[in-house]
Amino acid sequence: MNDAASRLRAQQFELTRHLRDPSASPAPAGIEDRRLSIYRDLLFNNIASLLSGNFPVIENILGEERWERLVRDFYRDHRCHTPLFAEIAREFQRYLQALDALDPPFLLELAHYEWVELALQLSEATAARDDAGIGDAGLLEHVPSLSPLAWPLAYAWPVHRLGPDFQPAQPPPTPTLLLLRREADGEVRFSELSPLAYRLLQRLEESPQLTAREQLRALAAEAGSDDEAAFLDMGAALLRQMRANGVVYF
Repeated sequence: MNDAASRLRAQQFELTRHLRDPSASPAPAGIEDRRLSIYRDLLFNNIASLLSGNFPVIENILGEERWERLVRDFYRDHRCHTPLFAEIAREFQRYLQALDALDPPFLLELAHYEWVELALQLSEATAARDDAGIGDAGLLEHVPSLSPLAWPLAYAWPVHRLGPDFQPAQPPPTPTLLLLRREADGEVRFSELSPLAYRLLQRLEESPQLTAREQLRALAAEAGSDDEAAFLDMGAALLRQMRANGVVYF
């Protein structure tokens, strides 16, 4: 039994090596190539189709030939950490992270930007319950929290603008700050954030015990504002808007 199991395991590895890299790994003996070609095409095309659906911008930027070569390299070289099809896009990201150099240089950030929408769609997090008894007038005295369905994102590259007709050679001097949120209808939407709005959302996670007034005062000090009262008014209006959009809750 042990010998039979060992032989079977060896045959399975021989077959999978061939399916991953037919040009470098000979086909197992005794299997008709016509049958093997069905599996070669089926398995690769399934992976290629999944990745095309998750990374359409990257596919368009690279073009058909470079895109297929990248997918084939991933298919041949990467060892996935999960068998779930929904996680293939994350595995592709892991593969890109392990590469020594990327061309174009924004490829990794663009891959994250295209993947993160799927990640939030699949997230099992649920919308937090907002305390309807807290009115807007007294908002500053209560503790705001970032919704688990709202993700602030920072990129060196302008990932939301990249495409075949816009491929900068260098990142701009200021980062791209975005907010990804899942709406009540299940739709995922991106919006741009100002640096202060992004920093405020960061602070909600860094110091979750502070009231809105304390958060805004600390943010005003960070920003070097010389008019704290005006800053608090502006910050309160921003929090009210974020609360209405489900980005923060009290």
